[in-house]
Order: sequence, then C-alpha cells, then structure tokens
Amino acid sequence: MNKRDRFLLTIILTLIAALIGADVVVDTLNGAKLWHLILESTLGLVAIFGIYLLYRGNAFLKAELSNSVKNFETLKIEADTWRAESKKYVLGLAESIDQQLSKWKLSAAEKEVAFLLLKGLSLKEIAEIRQTTEKTARAQSIAVYAKAGLAGRSELSAFFLEDLLVPHIRTTDGVR
Repeated sequence: MNKRDRFLLTIILTLIAALIGADVVVDTLNGAKLWHLILESTLGLVAIFGIYLLYRGNAFLKAELSNSVKNFETLKIEADTWRAESKKYVLGLAESIDQQLSKWKLSAAEKEVAFLLLKGLSLKEIAEIRQTTEKTARAQSIAVYAKAGLAGRSELSAFFLEDLLVPHIRTTDGVR
C-alpha cells in the first residue's frame, strides 16, 4: 500500500470513528438503550484499532526495509570486495579461455558465442545481444562444439571449470 492510500484510509477510518463517537454522544443524550451504545462504541473502537494496525504495519515495513537496505549494502560491499580480490584471477581465466578458443580455431563470432554460452545465456539471449537470429546463434554454437570436439554446452563448461571447482577434502588434522 502506498503512502497516499494509507493516508486516505486513515482519513476514512478517522471520519468513521468521529461520526460514530458523535452518534454515541447524541444517542446518550436521547436516552438510547445500553446495548445500542455498546454496539456503536465497539464499531468506533474497531475503526480506531484499524488505524493502529495500519500504522503498526507501516512501522514494521519501514523497519524491515531499513534492515534490507543495510543487508543489501553489506552484501554489495562483500561482492565488490570479492570482485576486486578475484579480478586478476578472473582476467587470467578469461585469457586462458580465449587462448583455448584460439587453439580450437574459432572465429571471432564463435568466440563471442562461446563466452556467452559459458556465462549461461540462452541462444535467444545470445542472438539478441549479438543482434542476429536465434538460428545463427544456434549454428555458431554448433560450430563451437564441433571445433572443440565437445557434445554441447555442459561439456564446454566442464572443459573450463572442472579443475577449478575442487571439493574441499578434510584430513584428520583439518588441513587440506
């Protein structure tokens, strides 16, 4: 619910509570029955409770948003730190991949397709990025696999990543 809607709802609930309050006063002066006064007073209190719930929910959402912003900032700092620390490794990996793609004698377009495949993009996304048709992207990806002697995308990814993702092996002394 946006700020304007909350404000309008608060106005409406306040008017309802005020009108019910005025009605209870008039009914009291006119000698209305007790059950009638209790019923109307209860309705007025329900409207006031609605205002309370509205603002309590708003306060909760603001606190949650504030926490989310803090968490986001922390995660962004962590991500930026990781990127800065790993930049030389990433650049080295990119260079190594490019050298291997050159060994496979891929054209510049096929190299670009290979990198996009490794990033996990679909053929449709690759076609959009490269401003070609999906059919062209498919043909170029098939050429990449054929020149590399690989069966498909998963083998292409595994070719470059399988030695990077070594599982942690714990020894009895806790050192790998």
